[in-house]
Amino acid sequence: MLTLPIAPVIELAFDPIAQVGDWHVRLQTVALAAIILVALLLAARVARATPVNLAHDPDAVDPVTGHPNHLRRDDLLYLAVAALPGAVIGGRIGYVLLHMPYYTANPAAIIDVGQGGYQLSLAVVGGTLTSAAVATLLDAPVRRWMHALILPLLFAIAGGKLAMVLGGDGQGVPWDGPWATAYLGAGPWLSLAPAVPSHPSQAYEAFATIGVIAVLAGVLAVGAFALRGAAAFLVGLSMWAIVRLLVAFTWRDPAAIGPLSIDQLLSVAIAAGALVLLAAGVTREGSRVSGPSGPDAPRFAPEPDPDWSDPASRPHV
Repeated sequence: MLTLPIAPVIELAFDPIAQVGDWHVRLQTVALAAIILVALLLAARVARATPVNLAHDPDAVDPVTGHPNHLRRDDLLYLAVAALPGAVIGGRIGYVLLHMPYYTANPAAIIDVGQGGYQLSLAVVGGTLTSAAVATLLDAPVRRWMHALILPLLFAIAGGKLAMVLGGDGQGVPWDGPWATAYLGAGPWLSLAPAVPSHPSQAYEAFATIGVIAVLAGVLAVGAFALRGAAAFLVGLSMWAIVRLLVAFTWRDPAAIGPLSIDQLLSVAIAAGALVLLAAGVTREGSRVSGPSGPDAPRFAPEPDPDWSDPASRPHV
């Protein structure tokens, strides 16, 4: 009888801690910091190419404000900082929902930042909400920023998931398939029973998110979402939530309702919510290409007023 050889498990044995003198840091942390930096640089580049008023080139100058007709890259720093409290609060709420029995019995631990962790999908939602709030206070075009930031956001998520491989974090259920991974040595690794061959779920989500980036970038390249409203953000968010839902079938999380875990139920809610907002037309503001109206309105006038020869003396409208 012919016996097929069993594919070997991918065994990972390295020191996940970098050491320089007395200074120690996880490789995962270093990689994540680099990924966030690249994501911010990518966001700045996309912002530079995104016009505020679609009737004008991004390099055109607003005769009223004297600013170029593209998203202000200094606003990006405010939006990035503004995302932090929302991400922390949202992520903590998600983590509490995942471990509700424990936190019901120990409610004081909910605000103990030294105990437990954070959940990703609600962190993304929370960070989006607080960034949008600050963008509104800055009188920045919120929907234009959502359009510009979806690809950098997905890049940061994909890169962050790949960085988890360096810490042995996010391993899935035990599995002896051809690409199962096992972490050997002292570590310290961030998954329970790291030496047990398991699904590399963190890598699954990273590659699935890269697939979402490729699809969305291709759709953008052929001219879809030309109004540069929030539609691309909502579509990208829903696609990511769906692939996260599918990858989560390989996670170690227990089922809560039917075959779905709490995290999967959150993914369903996020995807559904994004699609409902899309269908409800919350992105339609992006169709305005001239004429001021509301906090997100373009600052450009469609045509110079011949009664005002000096642009600097034009009234603000």
